[in-house]
Amino acid sequence: MADDGSAQSETVWPMPKFHFEVKWDGGAGSDAKMVAAFQEISGLDTEAQPIEYRAGNSKVFSTVKMPGIVKTSNVTMKKGIFKSDNKFYDWYSKIKMNTIARTGVTINLLDESGSPVMSWKLKNAWPTKVTGTDLKSDGNEVAVETIELAHEGLEIST
Repeated sequence: MADDGSAQSETVWPMPKFHFEVKWDGGAGSDAKMVAAFQEISGLDTEAQPIEYRAGNSKVFSTVKMPGIVKTSNVTMKKGIFKSDNKFYDWYSKIKMNTIARTGVTINLLDESGSPVMSWKLKNAWPTKVTGTDLKSDGNEVAVETIELAHEGLEIST
C-alpha cells in the first residue's frame, strides 16, 4: 500500500533554506542590531585541519592524525540593489592600514513563525570584497550586489 505521509511525524521534516535573516551589531557602544534582507548566503563552513604525526620508534607504520588549526571560509552574501542603499560600500570604504570596522554578524534560519531554528554567528566580521552587479542592455533580472565577509570564527547554535 502506498504511503500518503499521514503517519509522518511533524518533527522529522528538514527545514527549508529559503526563510532566513541576517543581523549585525549596530556599531561601537550600541546594543542595537541592524537587519538586512539577502537573496543568497554561502560559505558557512568550518574545518579543523589535520596534523599528521608519527614517532620514529612507533611499531605502527602509519601516522596519527590530530586536530590542528581551525579554518573558516569567507561568507558571501548577495542582495538586491536599492536606490540610495550604499551601506556595504560605506562599510568597505572604512578599511585603512591595520584598521577596519569589525562587527558581529548573526545569520538565522527561521521556522514558519519567524523564530530562529539554527544560528550562525560570525565573530569580528569585516568586508573583504564588494562586487556590483553585471549590467546587460537586454537583461530581465534584478540588479544584485555581493559582499564577502572575512571573520575570526564561526559559532553554530540550534
